[in-house]
Amino acid sequence: MENISVIIILLFVIAFLWLLSKRFNFPFPIVLVLFGILISLIPGLPTLKISPDVIFFLFLPPLLYQAAWNTSWHDFRTAIRPISLAAIGLVLFTTVAVAIVAHYLIPSFGWPVAFLLGAIISPPDVVSATAVTKGLGLHPGLLTILEGESLINDASALIAYRYALAAITTAGFAWWQAGLNFIYVAAVGIAVGLAVAFIMRIIHEKFSCDAVVDVTLTFLTPYTSYLIAEHFQASGVLAVVTTGLYLSFRSNKLFSHEGRIMTDAIWEVAMFVLNGMIFILIGLQLRTVSDGLGAYSKTSLILYGISISVLVILIRFVWILPSMIWPDRVGRSIYGDRGYERKNLIVFGWSGMRGIVSMAAAMALPLSFAGSQLFPHRNLLIFLTFCVILTTLVLLGLTLPWLIRLMKLEPYSVVAQEYEVRTKIVASAINKIEESYSLLPDEILSNLKSKYEVKYNRLQKTALPSNYFGQGKTLTSQVFNQYTKVQLDLLEVERESVQQMHLSGSASESILKKIERELDVEEMRLRMEMYES
Repeated sequence: MENISVIIILLFVIAFLWLLSKRFNFPFPIVLVLFGILISLIPGLPTLKISPDVIFFLFLPPLLYQAAWNTSWHDFRTAIRPISLAAIGLVLFTTVAVAIVAHYLIPSFGWPVAFLLGAIISPPDVVSATAVTKGLGLHPGLLTILEGESLINDASALIAYRYALAAITTAGFAWWQAGLNFIYVAAVGIAVGLAVAFIMRIIHEKFSCDAVVDVTLTFLTPYTSYLIAEHFQASGVLAVVTTGLYLSFRSNKLFSHEGRIMTDAIWEVAMFVLNGMIFILIGLQLRTVSDGLGAYSKTSLILYGISISVLVILIRFVWILPSMIWPDRVGRSIYGDRGYERKNLIVFGWSGMRGIVSMAAAMALPLSFAGSQLFPHRNLLIFLTFCVILTTLVLLGLTLPWLIRLMKLEPYSVVAQEYEVRTKIVASAINKIEESYSLLPDEILSNLKSKYEVKYNRLQKTALPSNYFGQGKTLTSQVFNQYTKVQLDLLEVERESVQQMHLSGSASESILKKIERELDVEEMRLRMEMYES
């Protein structure tokens, strides 16, 4: 009970830290890492003991599923070559390089343990990368590669993680068997993911008609996919990612508008709690981990932590070096012509932040094996993983905006693309009115046309890039946003009227709640409608 009370209090603190990070525009993953260190320094906090298997199962499926859900399948497929090279090639390259250095740098670090460390810290984290790069105006093509890499590399890294664990915990290990098993693990994992996705699609389309049930099913889906794949000794990670990509692509037909609004809101809260929880667990166990490092001097630990962290950063730049030196031969064959620049490659190299997945993998290491034998170097592996996360998040994350300014990288604006999309949608609605509803009474027809014509006229007065029309014409009136802001002000007037009737008790509470919900949904629509540069 004491542990639960401490966790609840610390979650309150994390909620407050989230508000501070939003207020001062500071990346929240960095705040969480620093908070984890702070927790470990607070005397008197209990050490929370949770089974490593529970940690892996509790955190990974929803984190991976949400990342896959937010990935565009079209963008992912377009950038599949650079994503695959980074998510598989770079992960394996990092795993091998870290294993070689760790084996010769750290005494008594055998090859299996060294490869295990490499597999744990090789995958960059999608949550960290997205949070750090948000609002920096990076090219969408680059963001697609970063997000796609962070999604798929979890699967490749955790498969390598599994084999490294097998090499430690089993007496016999053959590389040729591992190679064949790798094919089986990947193929069956993808097949299970597709099967679960297809079944869930049928359930959503044919049986589920309630938003609450839909939300509940979205939480059960990643765990179902993961458990079934693991039951067949396949990759639960690949199964979850496959299920998420498949269902996300068809989500517009699976959920009602109410279900989508509720699902997005609840999942955002769930991800906030899970991210906060894992760093609380890190903080509560770091003291125990530190106590288990008594065999190493502080100088050695600092040397190991800095060396492995710097190595992880440098490996990423070594990987992109051929594309920098021979851009026409290597770079364009990998990245294509769309958005290709040397500056984008430098940003890609600087965006290798590690995060939740690496930490969950480290904490999921077994406490012992073969009955009573202690798992070798478990505390040191967790310590080095945390050092890498801390270094990459703080050093790379905080300096990335400075790097972008130093390179004078032109911010990419999505305003023009959003303008074109909105224009096509409004035009299709106007055409439908003229083709199919011309026989409606004049008053109804006039009101319908007026609604969409207002939208169309506002679109034509939206601020766009100066060269959008090819004539140096700049539209700076921002009428679209101005009109929306006026509507938001009027919504506040309506909301105040509802509040007054609520306080006076002059109207039915159920009616007021319904109207209040309508106002909330309308405000959400208007705020999402506003242009952002």
